Amino acid sequence: QVQLVKSGGGLVQAGGSLRISCVVSGRIKSMNTMGWYRQAPGKQRELVAHITSGGMTTYGDSVKGRFTISSDDAKNTVYLQMNSLKPEDTGVYYCSASLYGLDSVLRNYWGQGTQVTVSS
Repeated sequence: QVQLVKSGGGLVQAGGSLRISCVVSGRIKSMNTMGWYRQAPGKQRELVAHITSGGMTTYGDSVKGRFTISSDDAKNTVYLQMNSLKPEDTGVYYCSASLYGLDSVLRNYWGQGTQVTVSS
């Protein structure tokens, strides 16, 4: 069993900042990547950012320069620092993790979403 537990999120005014985090726990052999996706009403889920176990990061074009993803490998935790938030950043943010279980099989897991609302 693998669990992804998120924290953070909420309501913020445009230009403000928020930090969300996600802790991955359970029967884990090693992590591969962790990341964040978001889904706005009526839109498809899109990549926000992800980070590899080696620390390489990838960002969606709309958040480059404003959001920063980081991880604490010892705690299997991924963070997303969101600055200069815009109303179009509003959506449900989902944590994702790809990892090797104790059976050495690579699987992808999703956490429950957390609502981020940016008011204008």
